[in-house]
Amino acid sequence: MEHYNINGREVADQLLEKIATDVATLKKEHWFPKLVSIKVGDDKSVDLYVRNQKRNADKVGIEFVERHYPASISAEEVTAAITNLNVDPTVTGIILQRPVPDHMPVKALQETIHPLKDVEGMHPKSIGNIVYGELELAPCTAKASVELLKSTGVKLEGLEATVIGHSEIVGKPIAFLLMAEGATVTVCHHMTREVTVHSRRADAVFVAVGKAGLLTGDMIKPGAVVIDIGINVVEGPDGKSKVVGDCDYESCLETAGWITPVPGGVGPVTLATLMRNTVTAAQRLQQHYQMHFRGNGLGLNDKINP
Repeated sequence: MEHYNINGREVADQLLEKIATDVATLKKEHWFPKLVSIKVGDDKSVDLYVRNQKRNADKVGIEFVERHYPASISAEEVTAAITNLNVDPTVTGIILQRPVPDHMPVKALQETIHPLKDVEGMHPKSIGNIVYGELELAPCTAKASVELLKSTGVKLEGLEATVIGHSEIVGKPIAFLLMAEGATVTVCHHMTREVTVHSRRADAVFVAVGKAGLLTGDMIKPGAVVIDIGINVVEGPDGKSKVVGDCDYESCLETAGWITPVPGGVGPVTLATLMRNTVTAAQRLQQHYQMHFRGNGLGLNDKINP
């Protein structure tokens, strides 16, 4: 049996190529996608993610604006900043970088972002829409994970899938996205008995727990697709730190038909999906404003509450 790495960078490049075409179309119609990043505090891991976001935005022609606030800022001030962005017609997408300082109510801040500009798909309405089959603004990592499964060519209708991890932003949305495609899904969590029973039955296994080496080759059936969403920093044999996923990669590679490496798997596609969501948000806002212009006779410089 042949075994394949799923090249996330190649999948991301294909997505970005299509996204760039959509951005160019929007600009011809005098509509300019603009993504505003909000960072609070000085977490260094966030800096790398923001740089990669900007790099992807530059590739496809999306304007990327960074707003960096000190950790001492109040939640009320950040809320006010988001509210102003909500009603700014030149801003088509908003992303709140995480983590935020401990005194910040991250869920409340995320809910402040208007659903039309919620390019991360983190607003409760965005997540709730998935239940009704509205998948366009799903959470980026969940959407990217399913996109990687699709890239294998495996038919999703009737597919048996197991999701290990049931977080609100990854595991649960993946389950709903897969069900919308016709898959049969089992979701495992810390109270699940015999996770192996479920994972060995599955045609595709998604793992997002944050525990290195959790999924091993004897826990999957031969030929299965393994999508590893975990990101863990561990110390290698040489004493140096390295990034690994939630799979024991070598043993899983021997059994799986397809597997995503870490790094180079889900990560690049998540960034591309953020750009895809930004374009989708811009297209929806374009329709929203055009409807209001026609109905209310408003000018292009008038502000409208989305």
